[in-house]
Order: sequence, then C-alpha cells, then structure tokens
Amino acid sequence: MKWFVRADIDGFFGLALDNLVQLLVIVGLCGHVLGFSDDLIYRHILPGAAVSVLLGNIFYAYQAKRLAAATGRDDICALPYGINTVSLFAYIFLVMLPAKLIAEASGAEHPETIAWQAGLLACFGSGLIELGGAFVVEKLRKATPRAALLSTLAGIALTFIALGFLFRAYAHPVVGLVTFAVILLVYFGRLRFRGNLPGGLVAVILGVLLSWGVGLAPVGPLPDNPIRWYWPLPVAGDLWQALVSKDSLSYLSVIVPMGLFTLIGSLQNIESAEAAGDSYPTRSSLAANGIGTLAASLFGSCFPTTIYIGHPGWKAMGARAGYSILNGAFITLICLTGSLSYIAWAVPIDAGMAIVLWIGIVIAAQAFQETPKSHAPAVVMGLLPGIAAWGAFMAKSGVRAADYGGAPMPAFSDTMLARFAQADIWIGGAFALEQGFIFSAMILAALTVAVIERHFIKAALWSGSASLLSALGLMHSYRWTPADTALSLTPAWEWALAYLLMGLIFLSAKWLLVED
Repeated sequence: MKWFVRADIDGFFGLALDNLVQLLVIVGLCGHVLGFSDDLIYRHILPGAAVSVLLGNIFYAYQAKRLAAATGRDDICALPYGINTVSLFAYIFLVMLPAKLIAEASGAEHPETIAWQAGLLACFGSGLIELGGAFVVEKLRKATPRAALLSTLAGIALTFIALGFLFRAYAHPVVGLVTFAVILLVYFGRLRFRGNLPGGLVAVILGVLLSWGVGLAPVGPLPDNPIRWYWPLPVAGDLWQALVSKDSLSYLSVIVPMGLFTLIGSLQNIESAEAAGDSYPTRSSLAANGIGTLAASLFGSCFPTTIYIGHPGWKAMGARAGYSILNGAFITLICLTGSLSYIAWAVPIDAGMAIVLWIGIVIAAQAFQETPKSHAPAVVMGLLPGIAAWGAFMAKSGVRAADYGGAPMPAFSDTMLARFAQADIWIGGAFALEQGFIFSAMILAALTVAVIERHFIKAALWSGSASLLSALGLMHSYRWTPADTALSLTPAWEWALAYLLMGLIFLSAKWLLVED
C-alpha cells in the first residue's frame, strides 16, 4: 500500500476540519472563560496539543502500513485520531474553572496558572487510565456484542455529529446544502470529478467561495497576533506543582469517569474499524492513544486525545495512511506558528461541514449494516441513551439561551424538573441518562442481544454490571451546577436497585416464561 493516494486529500480535509474545530474551541474557552493569556495559549497549550496529535497520527499511519503489509492488502485505512471533545469541555468547566475560582477566592497571585496546572494534572491522569486500560479491555471487547459497541457510536454520530451539522447546514443553506450535494454525488453516488479532482477538496473550495459570497467569511476582524514559531517546551515542573497541591485529589471525580469514557469510546472505535474491514490490535492502539495524552500533558496541553469516531467514513472515501500524516503535519504547523486564528478568520467551519455530516451518517448506518438483522432492536436500544444525552444538552442549551442560570434568572435546580414536568417532559430522566451514557448505551444494547439470543444469565450479568456502575456513581448520578448538570460520583441507588431487579427478572425467565 502506498503512503499517499489521491483520496487521502479528501480524508485529510474531513479529519483536519474536525481537529480544527477542537482547537478553535480550546482557544475560545481558554481565553474567554478561563482568562488565559495569549502567551499561555500559544506558547504552551497549542504546542502541547501539536505534540500529542503529531505523535498519534504518525503512529496510526505507520500501523496502517504494517497491517497492509501483513495482510497483503492496499485498502487499509488508518485510525482517525485527535483531541477528545467531551474531555475538553469537562476539564475546562469541571476542573480548570473551579480551580481558578478557588485560587481567586484564596487570594492566589496567579489563579490562571493554577487552573492550567490543574488541567495538566487532569490530562495526565486520563492518559494513565487510557494507557493502563489498554492491557485489560480486550476481554471486554470480546465479551460485548458488536451491536452494543457500534450502536453506542451510532447514537453519538446521529445526534452530536449528524444532527448538529444538519442544523448548521439548514441555518446557512446556500453553503451547507450546495456542498452537501457534492458530497452526496462523490461518496454516496460513487462518482468522481473529471481530472480526478478530490471530491472533498472541491466541496471545501466551493464552501469557502460561497461563504465569502454570502457573508459568512471572513469570520470577525482580522487577527492581530503575530505569526512566529513556538517550540514545544516540557512543563513537568508545573505538572508536579499540581500533583502535590492540596486540591489534587478533588479532581479525581472528573478524571476517573473521563478517562474511562475515553477508554471505552476508543475501544468502540476499534470495533467500528474492524467492522469496516480493518482489524487493528486493541492493546497497541489504545496504548498509543494513552501515550499521546500523556505527551500532551507533559508539553503543556490540558486536553486528552482519543481514537476518533469515523473510520468507516474515511475508509469509504478511499483514505489510507496518508490522510493521517497530512492531518498531523497540518495541525502541528498551525499550532506551532500561531496561525490558527488566521485560518479560522478566512475559512469558516461551514465550508467543510458537509464532510463531517456525511461521516455522521455513515457511522450511524454502520451499526445496522454490520450487525445481524435479528439484533436490529438492540441497535435501536443502544441509540437511545445517546439521543437522550443530546436531548439533555439541547434542553440545557435552550434554557441557558433564555438566561436561566444567569443573573437575574434562577440557577439550575430541582425547580427546573417541575417546569419541564408541567409540559409532560421528564427531563430528569434525560439528565440521568446523560451521565455515563456510553456505559448505559453499551449495556442496554448488550443485554437486549442476550435476551434476543435467550442467554438470560448473560442478560442478568449485564444488568448486574449496570447496577454496580450506578452504585459507584459512574452512571445516572448527577448534581446541579449554576448553569448545568455534572456527574457527581455519588451512588445512584435508585437506578442500582432497578438494574438489580432487572437482573432477577432475567434470571427467573427460564422458570416463569415459556416460548411463544
């Protein structure tokens, strides 16, 4: 298999756009929410992100080449890789922002530095969980039905990716729908442009031109930060300061669930790649993921990396190993030169959103295509918690848009549940499902498969695992913050009991029920 093929250009645009979005969110939230200086963002955080993204992309490209050589095939697609979106928000709002507020309240001289150091510790802890988990989770993968692994990803792809970008496409239809037409012809219609022009390249160029034509670009005023070279610098001293601080143990309530979330999500993406025809070893794939996250923390980034959702989509595009290298080189260049803001100014997200929308559709479809037909109900079951989590996110975003949770409106509390209940919307159930939804989606789909196959002891064991996770506070346990809900890591006894009783029902099925 060649290092580069023409379709790697298409794959590069899709993956680079996804990574670019994460970087823009990092710069925006670190600057406006945490008050980090440009010096901290461009000298430490972005170079640290560059190190982690480059290492991972090079490894997964090399891994794809090795798999191609071992199997004698030339159609192997590298695992996509980048910054973990969920951990990004969690570490900003649940680790760094509280650390900054505590530091300010205690009169610390540099509260922003303390917040950044707390983020480094959270990222480092996540990396340790990812790396350690690489050696034990293969047994979990073998014991879990494919429908359970793929449907969880499908729920995320259908909601947070496909629906999110579909809304955006219809908000700016001249750009969104016209570029999506190109993507439909090239990837669903399996057509190509004359002269072998990459379809993704055509869609992005057309999107940029249309964006400038309808006024979506340029995005804001021309940036004034200088373009210069920022070498990655080790920050082991700052990491050590966070580790020995008196508040370090308090971050475990966020680090542990986020680390497990990343580990299980990456495992599901490896299964998705295997379902698409590329069977990668679990241990080395997850270990590289963990090492990338550790490298990020050691060089200044507070944000874990992960094996991305979307491998079947990029494989269907024809991308192989080269798109991963191109992505790593591009992200490294913009992170180390400070040019990120200029690219965001000239190229709006709308220009390439059609590619990401297509990726979401392909991932959702794969859950049905690559599982036995009889397991389709289990796939639907696995979709529901992801849809519920997205619904909870939309509900809370709508409430915040109405200034609920901001002065002079009341903060988020149990009164919100009563307001929704008046409209017969039991939003408390959505908030409970939102916490640990990757676990609940996988478990509900797995026990449904077990019931379909009439393996009632397996169904009971899956119910028992749900009960245990609920009792540990890793599922369904949430607490109120002024303008959100968050995992509380306290026992969710009501759900733990419910899952335990479900298990007893499954165990008794052999004696209480007969075949219809």
